[in-house]
Amino acid sequence: MTSRRARLVAAGVLALMSVVSTRALATEAPGGQMSWALHFSLAPTLFEPAETAGLITPFMIIYALHDALVKPMPDKAMAPGLAESWSRSPDGLVYEFVLRKGTKFHNGEPVTAEDVKFSFERYRGISAQVLKERVAAVETPDPGRVRFRLKQPWPDFMAFYGTPATGAAWIVPRKYVEKVGEDGFKKAPVGAGPYKFASFTPGIELVLEAFDGYWRKAPSVKRLVFKAVPDWPCSSGVKWTSPTRSTASSARRCGVHRGSPCARPRSWLPTGCSSPTSGIRILRGAIGACASRPTTRSTARR
Repeated sequence: MTSRRARLVAAGVLALMSVVSTRALATEAPGGQMSWALHFSLAPTLFEPAETAGLITPFMIIYALHDALVKPMPDKAMAPGLAESWSRSPDGLVYEFVLRKGTKFHNGEPVTAEDVKFSFERYRGISAQVLKERVAAVETPDPGRVRFRLKQPWPDFMAFYGTPATGAAWIVPRKYVEKVGEDGFKKAPVGAGPYKFASFTPGIELVLEAFDGYWRKAPSVKRLVFKAVPDWPCSSGVKWTSPTRSTASSARRCGVHRGSPCARPRSWLPTGCSSPTSGIRILRGAIGACASRPTTRSTARR
């Protein structure tokens, strides 16, 4: 996964949290709904940070549902998240993270150092062995600090821990997971991201709702609906056009945003036509849509 792609995912979800107008930010509560058409089936593993497979796909949902100590954001390849700062010892053997005060999970529990340690130890994704075999210990000197001790200097530690190369830095609530179990967590995940879990129809639909306790800023769009439409035809009967004013207007009325893996990067879908929308392309559309109005209604139709 490239840093550019990771930042595109961050930009898409951040667009949903952003309100372009200062007035809207100050006076309006989250409202409206955005529906995203996905070219893959929805499965619980997509909102489980512990099982990330090194692909960009699950981070479309993980960025909305969860939060990480450090993660790529639109303006930085490695930006502070649940950790307000971090440091490395001169010998390269110790990385210490200072947690942001006042951060909470969707169930109201505070984010603590024990949750960070638990999430690291729980991570079992594709790079788990590479990451964990280099860590000698994870220490929690107090609820607001976490310390990783390495067996030997490893310059790539943050490249693995602080980016979507792994899901180890995406924090889940230890007490909740231990209470409901692994299966229970997949049925009703709890995170610390800008959106909280509302409902899930396996393979078909995932619904998330704005979390008003998110530390960064409250999202502007109240509800996200991810719908799987993996079997749509890619090109038959579809006429691609340039983004003129008329086709752009038609596309918005149809509820389809810019982009498709089948189309030119800047093309629009005409009224009545639709196509599978890939994660990266639809994120670009989300950014453009949210830049034009505080709340966006987007549905993809045949």
